[in-house]
Amino acid sequence: MAETWQLDPAHSSIQFAVKHMMFTTVRGRFKDVKGTIEVDEQNPDRSSVHVEINAASIDTGVADRDTHLRSADFLDVEHYPTITFRSKRFEGALAKEGDEFRVIGDLTIHGTAKEVTLDCTFEGRGKDPWGGERAGARATTRIDRRDWGLEWNQALEAGGILIGHDVRIEIEVQAVKAVPVPAGA
Repeated sequence: MAETWQLDPAHSSIQFAVKHMMFTTVRGRFKDVKGTIEVDEQNPDRSSVHVEINAASIDTGVADRDTHLRSADFLDVEHYPTITFRSKRFEGALAKEGDEFRVIGDLTIHGTAKEVTLDCTFEGRGKDPWGGERAGARATTRIDRRDWGLEWNQALEAGGILIGHDVRIEIEVQAVKAVPVPAGA
């Protein structure tokens, strides 16, 4: 039987890194994330993940850059306010701390869905000080932003481009086990 876990946005992060001017890395994150994880420990391949990210919550620490990233040149948050990930399948075990597994699913950015693979590590689970149960995992992947129609760029006088195509994504998730509601409640 599957257990439902809710993403704890205060203790989770979705970060990204992209090359700028071919030689430095700019990092950012999304501050507004929510999601549900259904875990079937007996049949891990039946587990699922659904995550929604408020695209306008992008934060690179530079207001002008964030405004540009929200514009039609990039995320176009006015027309595509949400980035989503919906799993298709899990591969591997996630029974004990340190277990590695993969989550394959559709990442939708800018209205375009493409399949991506998240390489994951189960970080463990335990009781929190408030009587709830929590679990953690981390995941990484790389995408080419052009696959989602995010093609804006600028050629550099010395050669190369202003913004790299390769985006490294790093995810740290802490989830809280949902408390079942008794029948008839």
